[in-house]
Amino acid sequence: MGTTSGAELGGLADDRPLLGRTSTAERVADILRSRIAEGYFQPGERLSEETIGKALAVSRNTLREAFRLLTHERLLVHELNRGVFVRVLAVEDVEDIYRTRRLIECAVVRGLDGPPFPVDGLEKAVSRGERAAREGIWKGVSTANIHFHRELVALAGSARTDELMRGVLAELRLVFHVVDDPRGLHEPYLVRNRQLLESLRSGDREGTERMLAKYLDDSRERLVEVYAGAVADDTAP
Repeated sequence: MGTTSGAELGGLADDRPLLGRTSTAERVADILRSRIAEGYFQPGERLSEETIGKALAVSRNTLREAFRLLTHERLLVHELNRGVFVRVLAVEDVEDIYRTRRLIECAVVRGLDGPPFPVDGLEKAVSRGERAAREGIWKGVSTANIHFHRELVALAGSARTDELMRGVLAELRLVFHVVDDPRGLHEPYLVRNRQLLESLRSGDREGTERMLAKYLDDSRERLVEVYAGAVADDTAP
């Protein structure tokens, strides 16, 4: 868990055009949030103001405001006299994330009007995950799974719920980056994502909600077990 060097941040400079002519802390935060989600910055890694600011060509004040925004989103943590770090979640955080997901996702399904339900976005996410699995790209399977659940919540048609879920799933990605076996973690849910999709397509809202609740409970139990072991190994002397 070291500090990213200036040489390693060369790729971050490629994001500079995304800032446009009016560089803002929100846009910087968007870039860093995406990079954290991709695993470019790992949990426990210290973020250097100097190297990141230089890579993105932004002022220290702008970067600090971006850090503050991401700290508020629980993706970063500021340690006095040490700096800003990508957050390492506790096992209790993982359990809380799943409680929140269960509340949000099941409520979205329960509150759907219809059928038929608009499942095109879900279909694309499921197909993307299945294709990534065939190609052995397990990080891609993870990303597709995240997209699937974002599309599921998007069925509510609520920008506020979308924003809330974005933050919850961004935190979840911090957990995934610590787990050494992405295939074992994500492969079982390819079939279950397809089953959820087909259940919604058939118009069975109540059956889908029951299936989703069991899905999230199983996922929580498995991930807590794996993550607790990974964190214990990482902190062992």
